[in-house]
Amino acid sequence: MDPALLRERELFKKRALSTPAVEKRQASSDSGSHKKKKPKVDKESSSGSKESSNGNFNIKTSSGYKFGCLAKIVNYMKTRHQNGDTHFLTLEEILDETKLLDISMKQKQWLMTEALVSNPKIEVRDGTYGFKPKYNLKDKKALLRLLDKHDQLGLGGVLLDDVEEGLPNSAKAIKALGDQIIFVTRPDKKKILFYNDKHCQFAVDEEFQKLWRGVPVDSMDEEKIDEYLKKQGISSMQETGPKKVLPVQKRKKQGGQRKRHFKTHNNHLAGVLEDYSDGVPVKK
Repeated sequence: MDPALLRERELFKKRALSTPAVEKRQASSDSGSHKKKKPKVDKESSSGSKESSNGNFNIKTSSGYKFGCLAKIVNYMKTRHQNGDTHFLTLEEILDETKLLDISMKQKQWLMTEALVSNPKIEVRDGTYGFKPKYNLKDKKALLRLLDKHDQLGLGGVLLDDVEEGLPNSAKAIKALGDQIIFVTRPDKKKILFYNDKHCQFAVDEEFQKLWRGVPVDSMDEEKIDEYLKKQGISSMQETGPKKVLPVQKRKKQGGQRKRHFKTHNNHLAGVLEDYSDGVPVKK
């Protein structure tokens, strides 16, 4: 073969080997990897946006959010009642004043048909809503009548919390009543209001008080006290309540069977008929 052709062939091979074919493949693989990485980033960002949107949606439609709205409405209605605003409001007015305008129609329907209707602290009247306290008191006179009624019926006092809940501007009214009411603090720190019946206030002689307090009755029960009073010629107060009716005791049946007697008929056959009431007679 011609040496010139051989040299050209060798040069061609060298040029072929020196061409960037492998570099092009790496570039294509790199570009492919970049293409693969891009959708990952997009996917993550899109999934993140979905999570945030789903997160907002879950918060707005969760039961905790619903009951939080209900609690806010009840507390607002209670506060305005305590401030003297006792007129009823529509649901739209309540939502406007409590700034709950972003709730959905489904939640509004739930408030109208279930939550507010069944709440013991909310009263519904012709599609409007108002606060419903335990004691609906208009003024200090109504409070005094309530305490007097409890005193007359032996029901005791009334919780200060219930009075503050039902009486508008309760602090001012209680202060105006002065010594007509008595405060008693329970062991759990809650205050009770009692009617101060001034007709029951009378002076007791100090000597009598000393005698009364000097009689030890801690170790004596009611029966012993009653027996002691009888010995001293003092009759104790008897029970005035309904007496217990003792059950009637049934008479016991007498033992043994009584012999039954039968009326006899056919007296004209007295010599012919025989009596078998005691059994068959033994033949002699």
